Amino acid sequence: MDKFDVLRKYFGYSSFRKGQEEMVDCLLSGRDALGIMPTGAGKSICYQVPAIMFGGVTIVVSPLISLMKDQVNALVQQGVKAAYINSSLTDTQYDKVLKNAALGIYKIIYVAPERLESVSFINLCRRIKISMVAVDESHCVSQWGQDFRPSYLNINKFISMLPNRPIIGAFTATATDEVKKDIINILQLEDPAVVTTGFDRPNLFFSVLRPAKKDNRLIELIKERRDKSGIIYCSTRKKVESVCDLLIKNGFPATRYHAVLSDKERVKNQDDFVYDRKLVMVATNAFGMGIDKSNVSYVIHYNMPKNIESYYQETGRAGRDGQEADCILLYGAGDVQTCQYFIENTEPNPQLTPEQNEMFKKREEERLKHMIFYCRTSDYLRNYMLRYFGDEAEENCGKCSNCLTKFETVDVTIEAQKILSCIIRTGQKFGATIISDVLRGKTNDRITSFGLDRQSTFGIMKDSKPTEIRYIIEKLEEQGYIISVGAGKPILRVTEMSYPVLKGKAKVNIKKTRKFKSHIERVNIDETNSELFDALKVVRTYFAMKRGVPAYIIFSDATLADMCKVMPVTPKEFLEVKGVSSIKLEKYGEAFMRVIKEYGKSDNDEKSKKYDVAEMRANGLTGAYEPWSEKEVEKLRFEYEVGIPIEKIAKNHGRTKGAIRSRLKKEGLIEE
Repeated sequence: MDKFDVLRKYFGYSSFRKGQEEMVDCLLSGRDALGIMPTGAGKSICYQVPAIMFGGVTIVVSPLISLMKDQVNALVQQGVKAAYINSSLTDTQYDKVLKNAALGIYKIIYVAPERLESVSFINLCRRIKISMVAVDESHCVSQWGQDFRPSYLNINKFISMLPNRPIIGAFTATATDEVKKDIINILQLEDPAVVTTGFDRPNLFFSVLRPAKKDNRLIELIKERRDKSGIIYCSTRKKVESVCDLLIKNGFPATRYHAVLSDKERVKNQDDFVYDRKLVMVATNAFGMGIDKSNVSYVIHYNMPKNIESYYQETGRAGRDGQEADCILLYGAGDVQTCQYFIENTEPNPQLTPEQNEMFKKREEERLKHMIFYCRTSDYLRNYMLRYFGDEAEENCGKCSNCLTKFETVDVTIEAQKILSCIIRTGQKFGATIISDVLRGKTNDRITSFGLDRQSTFGIMKDSKPTEIRYIIEKLEEQGYIISVGAGKPILRVTEMSYPVLKGKAKVNIKKTRKFKSHIERVNIDETNSELFDALKVVRTYFAMKRGVPAYIIFSDATLADMCKVMPVTPKEFLEVKGVSSIKLEKYGEAFMRVIKEYGKSDNDEKSKKYDVAEMRANGLTGAYEPWSEKEVEKLRFEYEVGIPIEKIAKNHGRTKGAIRSRLKKEGLIEE
């Protein structure tokens, strides 16, 4: 089989996405490669297709237990022998994986980086043929990346211990130029092909909101998305608890995830979310890496993340199936202090020198500054983010709240002169709150103790609201007229750019005022097929429950949507649906095509069409649409004829009572 045969047979696609084919070709030619592709762009296809074609085994290094489970589940459903090795396995399970691997059963083995030091695993890998090592989340190898993991430094040592050097493929969604160089150098990639597809996720809509009351705004946002699956990120465990309680109190099916929960509860809560038993996950950033749940329709950040890299990764968990999704950030001034506190109180990395730790801290502060500017900018949000990663951006993306907001350009030169003058006359040693109080003529203990009420700038903006002054200060900082110095409670200082403004030789213009807008697109299905989509979801849920995998492992929402568009009723037509492989056609084709046929029969009979779907919903997780084998039908006839109750028959066959009655009717054993 060539690469296209593999892509079609195992993954159900007739063509590669941008960058995928180039990565596949590089690896198949025996050349090392580094792929920098956005979350949801299909990085796994880049190493899975070559892995299936290579003669030996591919080792995939990943720090994400949840990703390993999801990927292995998906591969097994697609007919590919795969396994994972991580801390979730018992000793017995671990020994079984090693034994099967030694027998050549697996094509792909996912492994946690810590396991690369295991003597038993190293001995196994020295006995079998390792064709390729794929390093997922490869930015974790860099000490300057936002997710440095010391265990990643074991990868190159592990490779050096193998009898023959395998091909190495490295993959990441976030990498600045410096991190990119680190990946190449530390993993010792040999003349690698570097494939960068860009960082844009065109199906994601970005919004920044600055609500007076976050809880109230959050409830409004969730109500608008009541039937959708989403993630809400909070900066602290305490906030996760309070937000989750708030949602449950308001009737939303929510659960929680943070580091202090027991392993048992974290696993249960994550499974509830992945299997759609709970639609909303409230979590710290400890949740989500490696979660391949395809139908996440929105990601809401209750608090601002500490850097754009983290924000990009976390928002990337939305819209992985290609459908439109929302990424909303609820920004508040308190978020800045929280992030600064975390930076100030981060434990030094023992593997770095004091000088390196100090440099890393300064870089974290610089990253935070870019994140703050993102939240405050009047520029197009997508463009701001893409430029941060060195990517090109269109003038107007049309897919962010700033694009859809009408801004008025206002000359604030006089206000800027007053603010800049106040900063200078108070000695450039106070923060935005004190400066605002002085300008408004507010008297308090701090103002009088420093004698600021005697300054010439005291009260010169007494008619201005504090929010207006703070907004102009933000814009002056964004445009480079002032800078914030220090963490915790930073002080304001003017830059050289300020003096022409103070002398009346330069003007300051800002955009105001913004009216924020939230946005979401529903699944792009013809309205006349919405009932068919719901019916297909019922069948998908049945198969998912029976096989013990998340629904999206069977088929994604995007694949079901394409079924509604293509309306396949023959195997050939079913293979035309995006995401349908020959393996899945064999497993599920008959069941899904039967529903589509029944839907199509009643084009002119709306009552009949609605009755079919309603009956499926009433039956719940029905097996009526799963093919019956001759042996199973023979057993059913025997059980019924000897008088076994239908409830018992249903239990024997693993089907519902409604499914059993439907088959008995078809066999003529009971009347319609």
